[in-house]
Amino acid sequence: MLLGEQEQFLSYNGEVLIFHLSKTKHVEGAADKTMNLCVRRMAFNRDTKLFVQKSSGVFSMRASHLKTEIICCSCTTDSRTGIILPCVLMKKKKRNNVVKYLLLLLHSSNQFEQSFHFKLDYELKEDIRLFTGPSVLWRHANKLFYISSDTCTVQSAPVQLSSVVWTGEIEDEGTVVLGIRTACLPESEDEDEFSISDRAIWGTEFFGYTIETQKMLTGTCFMPHAYSRVVSSVCVCKNRMLKKQLRVSLVAITHKNQLLWFQDGLPKGVCELPYEKPCSVKAAVTSSNDLLFIVSFASGNICVVQRRGSLQVASKWQKVKSVLVDDFVGSGSEQLLLLFKDDSNTDALSTFQITDLGEVNYASDINYKHDVPAAEGLQENSLLTVQALETRLQAGRTSVRELQQHLRLKKRVILESCRALIDLVEGRTHILPTAKEVKCRREYSLVSLWDDVENPPHSLSKETSSASPVPEHFIEKLWQRVVGDSLVVGVKLTESFYLSLSDVSLSLVMDQDFSSISPIIECRNKIIKLNKAFSALAVSSYQIEPPPKKMKLDLHSKNDLKKEFPKRCSSVQLDGAKTVIAVTSLSPLLAFHRVCCIVLLHAKKQKCRHGSLQESKKIAALCGKILLTLEDISNGKYSVKMLRDNNYCTGSMEDILAVLAVSVRFSFQIVSSDCTLTPVNSWLLGEMECTPFKECHDNIFCHKAGNVYGTVFNWTLKNPFEGVLTVFCRNLTVLFQCLHSLTRVLPPSCDVKLLRSGSRGVLTEQLALALEEEMLMLRTFFFSKESKAENSLTWGNEPSKKISDAPVASLLDSEEAVQQFRKKLQNEREESVLNMNQTMNGALYQEIALKIAEAQLSSDMIVWRLS
Repeated sequence: MLLGEQEQFLSYNGEVLIFHLSKTKHVEGAADKTMNLCVRRMAFNRDTKLFVQKSSGVFSMRASHLKTEIICCSCTTDSRTGIILPCVLMKKKKRNNVVKYLLLLLHSSNQFEQSFHFKLDYELKEDIRLFTGPSVLWRHANKLFYISSDTCTVQSAPVQLSSVVWTGEIEDEGTVVLGIRTACLPESEDEDEFSISDRAIWGTEFFGYTIETQKMLTGTCFMPHAYSRVVSSVCVCKNRMLKKQLRVSLVAITHKNQLLWFQDGLPKGVCELPYEKPCSVKAAVTSSNDLLFIVSFASGNICVVQRRGSLQVASKWQKVKSVLVDDFVGSGSEQLLLLFKDDSNTDALSTFQITDLGEVNYASDINYKHDVPAAEGLQENSLLTVQALETRLQAGRTSVRELQQHLRLKKRVILESCRALIDLVEGRTHILPTAKEVKCRREYSLVSLWDDVENPPHSLSKETSSASPVPEHFIEKLWQRVVGDSLVVGVKLTESFYLSLSDVSLSLVMDQDFSSISPIIECRNKIIKLNKAFSALAVSSYQIEPPPKKMKLDLHSKNDLKKEFPKRCSSVQLDGAKTVIAVTSLSPLLAFHRVCCIVLLHAKKQKCRHGSLQESKKIAALCGKILLTLEDISNGKYSVKMLRDNNYCTGSMEDILAVLAVSVRFSFQIVSSDCTLTPVNSWLLGEMECTPFKECHDNIFCHKAGNVYGTVFNWTLKNPFEGVLTVFCRNLTVLFQCLHSLTRVLPPSCDVKLLRSGSRGVLTEQLALALEEEMLMLRTFFFSKESKAENSLTWGNEPSKKISDAPVASLLDSEEAVQQFRKKLQNEREESVLNMNQTMNGALYQEIALKIAEAQLSSDMIVWRLS
């Protein structure tokens, strides 16, 4: 290669392309001269740890009276095939100040193709970019020009700009140019006031211009206008369109020697750069999924910034001729190729380093011959390793066999227990296998714990009688619905019985006799109470509890403490109906085509006695059977029907309960300090296409097509500036979509807070009632004489007569009377000491302690929800 030749480096599919110009030597007297554009394809050899030449190519140009240069090179997409190809922009300067530019494409066969050419009366010097087409973009006299292979004519964009900081592809927009221009303040007030004031202060602004559609994009979606005076180059890492809004993640370098990280137009991080005058920044994704930012400086230095929580400089190098990003070693991730300046060697790839700041690290000055492990002893080590692995494999197989045997036994226990449960509910006598039957079987079986005793103990009969069926009028209605992939089974209880129940739940048992699977269907239970105002309160039967207290109660009746506080507020429940609901997955049941399930209700029936705790008795009620067939589901027999009728939703009560049962409930407190919350109601009835239920106008059903269909809202306005929005949705994705849509219509000053359980006002009232009950209970048990008498407290003997019964003056007439007075005074003093050492029996003290602990746990639960 001759002295003075130009070189350009480009990475393409893991290879390094080296472009350079050279003049062809002609015989003396020849008039024409030819300039050759040569390319060499270099690939990294992992065996020799060096770059080797794979192939080369040449493109010849007539160079008579012309000065030819390589302007830039890049990899762009050929719009004809959609294939990314290397392209080179060449310049030929004539004597009459006419400059000719050629754009060449390099194919895999090393053949150059001239895509197009154009002429200008000036030279390209500022913000030259190559992009899809192939196309060329540049800036001249604060104007933006571009030309593509489709038109082959120079076009001008109707914008004035001072610099171009980025050019690339954006989803749904095509090629976008991000630039900086003098601020153009709008006359209307439709735009954001903060953006207007920001541009007015700094005098410049960011803007985006789409080449294909020739429209302007808001610059604030990239970064605030305040950074327009210091940013020199940008690298967009990720971009996407979400709800017709552009979401961009990028990094930018500034004249202040800083690297800034922006997310959706907001600064998220900053890092001080180690050198001055940064020129460009590019990104690389390494094998450990780390995102690296490579910053090049005018002095030839390079630094790498890593983002792990915060931006920080990970490494830096000096005297770097060029830095490329690609998969040079074929590991499936990107690495950095650093080409260093070396005056002693004319080979372009003589001094290099390949690194990803992790496992990959190759350098031209490292001898890798000593890195190969010696082969001595490898055979012996392999034999020992195989023997150890065989031993571990044999032990693993033994463990697996034992586990399989244990699982088979566990499965038989579950199946036998299910059969016993079904027989118990349906009134049949369940016969357990005898010991003789077990001996005849090879595998484990189940036997009676009493070893074939004909008459079981009295305790067993008593336990069986406690699960006796309840009256038929206990169950008012049994229904079923199919919502999506869920089967909802509901049991409506009569009002005369449900107030005396606690720990209510449903079980679904398949009526068929399956020998290979468990007949018990896994389901989750919910209790839904609807008062006259149709205020839906979906309460899970296993609510989250606050952090455990330090005090531990290890008593026989500790299960009585598990009652939830809302169940004790009878004022909320007296005017409503109560429905117990079981929700289970539908798809496993459809595998049987036809399934008949027994619905069981489990509860504790409580009896209240004056002066003592409530006594509870376990009951198991047979609610009935449900039949589920694939044909009925296909015909929509059990589907939820929510139709519109004169601006109302005509769903039945069972349909409403089914939707609430499969939904997750979230409550949000919305407070606005500057303006009223009227947009919330407009948003519900307008954008969300909601209609109120006929039974109650406060609860509305969303008919909007898409994921949000079927969501139920309840908007309660406490005052014009504060309200509570309750959302019943299928999953968190639907919730986020609803909240994102809501935040666009709410005023910017609104404060939206997630409530753990209901509104703050209701919880405050409940806390006051709980504290009052706790205080009254303490006063009743410790400061009431009547309570002491009723609780059979053991006192000292009462004196037959008080000192105050006779006048004190008459007792002091004689010495004998004084002695009598002293004796009575001593008796009263002893009596007072006995009264200070009062005792009570252990059972009564246990009852009092449990009652007080229950009240304290209820108040602590509400305090935790308020915090």
